[in-house]
Order: sequence, then structure tokens, then C-alpha cells
Amino acid sequence: MPSAVSRFAKIAAIAALTSATVFASLDDAEARRAGSFGFGSRGTRTFQAPPVTRTAPAPAAPIERSMTPRPQTTAPATAQQPLGAQRPGFFGGFGRSMIGGLIAGGLLGMLLGHGFGGGFGFLGMLLQIALIGGAVMLAMRYFANRRQPSYGAGGQSQSYSMSPTNKSSFQIPAIGSGGGFGGPRGNRPSDEIGLAQADLDQFEELLTQVQTAYGAEDYGTLRRLTTPEAMSYLAEELGENATNGVRNRVSDVKLLQGDIAEAWREDGQEYATLAMRYSSVDAIVERDSGRVVSGDDRRPSESTEVWTFVRKPDADWKLAAIQGADQRAA
Repeated sequence: MPSAVSRFAKIAAIAALTSATVFASLDDAEARRAGSFGFGSRGTRTFQAPPVTRTAPAPAAPIERSMTPRPQTTAPATAQQPLGAQRPGFFGGFGRSMIGGLIAGGLLGMLLGHGFGGGFGFLGMLLQIALIGGAVMLAMRYFANRRQPSYGAGGQSQSYSMSPTNKSSFQIPAIGSGGGFGGPRGNRPSDEIGLAQADLDQFEELLTQVQTAYGAEDYGTLRRLTTPEAMSYLAEELGENATNGVRNRVSDVKLLQGDIAEAWREDGQEYATLAMRYSSVDAIVERDSGRVVSGDDRRPSESTEVWTFVRKPDADWKLAAIQGADQRAA
């Protein structure tokens, strides 16, 4: 009887552990859908925070998953001397070394036979030559260092900054029929390529199509609308949902508001980063029973994200990166 109770206790413990793992995975999936992460590529600006906008007044979540190599910060080869610090005098450092060497050479010469004479005269001569050569090298190094200019803190190498590079935002006119991008047309300091109304219409359409395809687990449509890198991350999330026995239903996607954060060219491609606030019916449900695990499958909820699109010449825009955003200013 005790063995049966012990076996039952083990089975119960394993079941509890499995349930905890599944629920932890679901919580992680829900958190990622809530926009607390970033994935994809924004070219050379991947690890720079896009400018804040009216739609996303707080900095977007950093991109944590990307195939773009992270920039390496170059550490200074030698420690920089603080600005204004006095250099050591002749008798500090080199002076002490040279005088110490000469004194040691004289003492050795006396001990080994008074200079070049005596039984160990030849050995004493070699030691004195070595000491004199070392003194000359120290003198050359000392005077070379004296000629080098000193640098303050500003002379150190700079790394890529995660803070927004441009606090100003530009509200673009209505995109398509949704009327989500409000504000008058005006100066575009962060739009280097001059986005047209056709581009704005396509961004709104991509928002709806990508979210709907994701909810339907339509891999073919996702491959057509996204870059291979972005597709790999979306497919990974869908695979994790399938492993956990759930699916993420997304429908009724509607753009509510949006702004251009920045648009630029590099390496023969064009990039456009936009902050978008949209509503959708978003819920995670069990694959077999359809029971709602998290979210709401009846009432729409709002989300704010920063999407980056990329295109080659004479080609359509594709989704390249998604970053979570917060409507509240930092």
C-alpha cells in the first residue's frame, strides 16, 4: 500500500510540474503578444531606439531577437589620463629608472673589477652596455610620451545609444479608409524618402493582413508579407503555441492612430518605421475545445506597436521588425 501511495504522489508531482510548465509558456506567449519584446531587423538602426511619436510617446521596446550583429564598443587601448592631471617630472618614473640603472651599473662595475678591468671585467662591460642601452630606450619613450596630446573624457569611443535620436514626430494624413493617421501634412524631418499616400495605404493593409494571417496560422501569406527573418520568429511563436495545444485567434483588426517615426535608405533598400495603435479581437484558446485561456474572443482590445517595413526598388513593402510600445510617455 505505501508503494502505491508513493507512486501516486510521484505521478501527481509530475502532472503538477507539467501544468506549471504549460501555463508558464502561455504566460510568456501572452506577454510577447502584449508587446514587451522586439524582433527582426531595422538595418544599421536595429539596436537604436526609433524616435518617439504622438502615438508612441515612450521609447519602444528594444529589439532582443535579431540576426543583425550587435555593434561592438571599442575599449581604449590604454587608460586615458584625467584632463588637467600633471605629468610626472623627470625624477618621477623615467628619471628614477635611469638614475637607478646608472647607480646599479656603477656598483656592479666596482664589484666586478672596477669598470672594464678585473677578473670579471668582460662580464661587467656587457652588463654596463645593457644598462646604458636600457636607459637610452627609457629616455626615448619618455620624450615620445611627452609629445603626445592628452585627451579628456570626450576622447573615448562612443557606443550605439538606445535613447531616441529625434524627439519630434510627424503625424501623417489618414491611411486608406481607416483614418488612423491623423494630423496635417507638413515638414518631414525624419522622412528621408518621401512616403506617398500609396505607401501609407499599404502599411495599413499590411497591419491587417499580417495580424489576420497570424491568427489563422496562414504560413504562406505570412511568408509573402514578411522578410525571411521576421517570418522565422513568427513561425517559431506559432510552433510554440501548437506545442502547448493552443492557438492565438486574431480578427477584426482596425488601425486607430499612427505616425511615421522615421524613413531612410541604406544598402539599396528603403526602410520605414511607424508607430501604430490598433484594435483587434485577440485571444489565446485551446486548440481542441476552443476554451479561452487568455484574452477576450468577443470584445476588441487595443495595442500599440512600432512596425518597421522594408522594400527593394520597384518592390512591395514587407514587414521587417516589430517592437512593443507604450502610449504613456516615459
